Amino acid sequence: MDEGRPISYEALPKGAAVLSSTDTQFGTVEHVLQIPELDLFDGIAVKTKHGLRFVDRDQITEITTTLVRCALTDEQTANLPEPRGSLVLHPGRLFGREHWKELE
Repeated sequence: MDEGRPISYEALPKGAAVLSSTDTQFGTVEHVLQIPELDLFDGIAVKTKHGLRFVDRDQITEITTTLVRCALTDEQTANLPEPRGSLVLHPGRLFGREHWKELE
């Protein structure tokens, strides 16, 4: 897999591979989440075989042009939470936590 070049979360492309700590791909980036009022990266929504899941920024160790590497074990990736709220993935709307907005 192409490791890519390190980038800011603001440049993370949809479809980038999301990897566990063992470098096992468990999904792809669906959306980047931020708190615009605080100029703060909040995490990513990940498309997995189990549906959409949330990875918190504190669980992310590396972001490159082609992938996101996480500190999660393979077991932890299988138990990630689903996004909450009724306004999931509508541009500029709340995602599930107060202040969440998606970034395209």
